[in-house]
Amino acid sequence: MKQFVNKVAIVTGGATGIGKSICVYLARYGTKVIIVDRNLDEAKETESFITSNVGYGKAVCVDVSNPQDMESLIENTMKDHGQIDFLFNNAGISINGEFQDISLEQWKRILDVNLWGVVYGCHYVYPIMIKQGFGHIINTASLAGLIPGGLTTSYSASKHAVVGFSLTLRAEAKQYGIKVSALCPGYIRTNIQKTTLNVSEYLNSEKNKKMNADMKFPTPEDCINQIMRGVKKNKGIIISPKKHKIYWWLHRIFPEFIPNMFNRIIKHIKKNI
Repeated sequence: MKQFVNKVAIVTGGATGIGKSICVYLARYGTKVIIVDRNLDEAKETESFITSNVGYGKAVCVDVSNPQDMESLIENTMKDHGQIDFLFNNAGISINGEFQDISLEQWKRILDVNLWGVVYGCHYVYPIMIKQGFGHIINTASLAGLIPGGLTTSYSASKHAVVGFSLTLRAEAKQYGIKVSALCPGYIRTNIQKTTLNVSEYLNSEKNKKMNADMKFPTPEDCINQIMRGVKKNKGIIISPKKHKIYWWLHRIFPEFIPNMFNRIIKHIKKNI
């Protein structure tokens, strides 16, 4: 774990879920972690846990969709620590529902956070990492950024964009000693399931809510070691849980399989509300 000792990492969306697990992991192995989140109270809870149990953490309130916030975050981190070794652009939101039910304002909000938040972070850290001659940017996309889905057009579009952006930047960044990875979590139980807005009314039925609650998803803690192995190995695409790679393989071999599967799922949901 030497590559994490005496390093500095910024983790957006670091207060809960996958972001929190990343923060705790890094701090445990000697990294100074900047815990970035819109919810300062939850970020401070993560800071308190880290400082009491594993290492250094500092909570910062930032809206990743605001470029001025992101610029200040990067500048202040450099001022305080003199280097940035890792940037985890992890913050994200989701909306579930059919395309016809998603407003343009909701589309804009999804893209502002999920795509522009990533672009802003990279834009402001990239010159610093070029000057340093090192650094690793890890952009959280999703399995939904590798395969099509159902009822997630805005979310899936934003995450496909993050994957494409990350892999293209990876090709450019290598000449400067900078690593770039796209983290593509599959079905993991996080707060995003609780906070996701369902814009198609039938998704708010009690049957659908119970079905979602009963699904057995692994937790971020179950997946963090495998995620961080991918970071240590500088993988271009990191999928976790590992078994969810099967969906990506199936989509590449049989492009119609996943869309047809989701079509059947949507029909089943609407039939059983």
